[in-house]
Formats: sequence, structure tokens, C-alpha cells
Amino acid sequence: MTRTIITGVAAIAMSAAGVMAQAPKVSKGEAEAYNAMIRAAQSGDNDATIKAADDLITKYSDTQFKATALMLESQAYVAKGDLDRAQVYAEQCMAADPKGFQAPLLIGESIVKQTRENDLDKDEKLAKADKDLNLAIENTKAAPKPNPQLTDAQWDDQKKLTIAEAQADLGRVAMLRKKYPDAVVQLQAAADADPQPAYLVWLAMSQQQSGKNDEAIA
Repeated sequence: MTRTIITGVAAIAMSAAGVMAQAPKVSKGEAEAYNAMIRAAQSGDNDATIKAADDLITKYSDTQFKATALMLESQAYVAKGDLDRAQVYAEQCMAADPKGFQAPLLIGESIVKQTRENDLDKDEKLAKADKDLNLAIENTKAAPKPNPQLTDAQWDDQKKLTIAEAQADLGRVAMLRKKYPDAVVQLQAAADADPQPAYLVWLAMSQQQSGKNDEAIA
């Protein structure tokens, strides 16, 4: 969802800033390349973000900010509507940071958006989405606060919204499988945590398909 993508850029920047403050000293060039990437991401210029991330990774192949760069690049491709490339970079981000939660969430959500009823590989794609979305939830729950500037309450709220997004996407996976009672469970949990209109619409659709018309109307 758009909300998490936007807050995700901010969260990545804050996380990387925390790492920058605590990490061994980096060279002036690497710090400048990192700062250029963050400025591009915060400006909303997707092409500039992609270029800056590529520049950082290419020039400093062993940079400790590799996962950050790959995630920002992936999110920039999402914003450009290129979900295939977004998934490629998110997969690389997962390899660089297996405990991260934003990459598997992005991959799972991208798969859901692109899966159609008559796709020959529908079952395979949904199985991967299911796996990645559950990993996103697991990693979110275990994720440490990325920056001491965040209060515990702020971080708990961000994690709650991220988990709700993954649950909503799992609900959509169940809808694509026509397992509407399962979809209701996931979407109800998502809507309880974050009552976004989209979650409520998907919940109502699943309730209707499950024969719960009164609940769907409500």
C-alpha cells in the first residue's frame, strides 16, 4: 500500500542514519554517495534514486549500506510502475539482509498485484507470495528499533501498520485461491489494526463470498 511505501522510505533513511552513526568510520566518498542517495529518495525523484543507489553499490561494492540502496531502488521501481524490476532488486535486498522485512513485503505484494485468475503458474506464484508475506510478518515482529530517535510507541505503531499490510496481502492471496473464509480472517485482522478503505472493501467482498452478507454490508 502507498502508506507503507512512503513511510518505508523514511524508515529506511532513519535506519541507515542510525547505522551511519554507530558504524565504523566510512570514507568521505562513500558518505557523500550515501547522502546523495538519501536526498534523492526523500525528494521523490525515482530516477535520481535509482541512479544514486546504483552509483553507491557500483563504486563501493562492499558498502554496509547495500541493503538500504537495494531497497530504495526497489521502491523507486514500484513508484515507476515497474514491478518486475522492483522484485529483482527486492530479491537482492533479501539476500543482503535476510532479516529485513520490507523486501519480502514488497515482493509478496507485487506478486499479488500481478497474479491473474488464468495464470498457468498461479499456484507457484501464490505459494511464493504466501511465504514472503509470512516472512515479512516474522521479521517485523523481531525487528529492533532502527534508530534511537524513534520512541518505542512510534516503532510499535510502524510495526503494527507493516504487519497489517502483510495480513491484507495474505487475505488477497486467499481471495485469489477462492478461500474466502481464510481471507476474512486475514483481512479482519488487517482492518482492525489499520482500517484503510481498501482493506475494508476486500474484507466485505470476502465476507459476501463466504455468505456473511450482513457483516459485508456493515
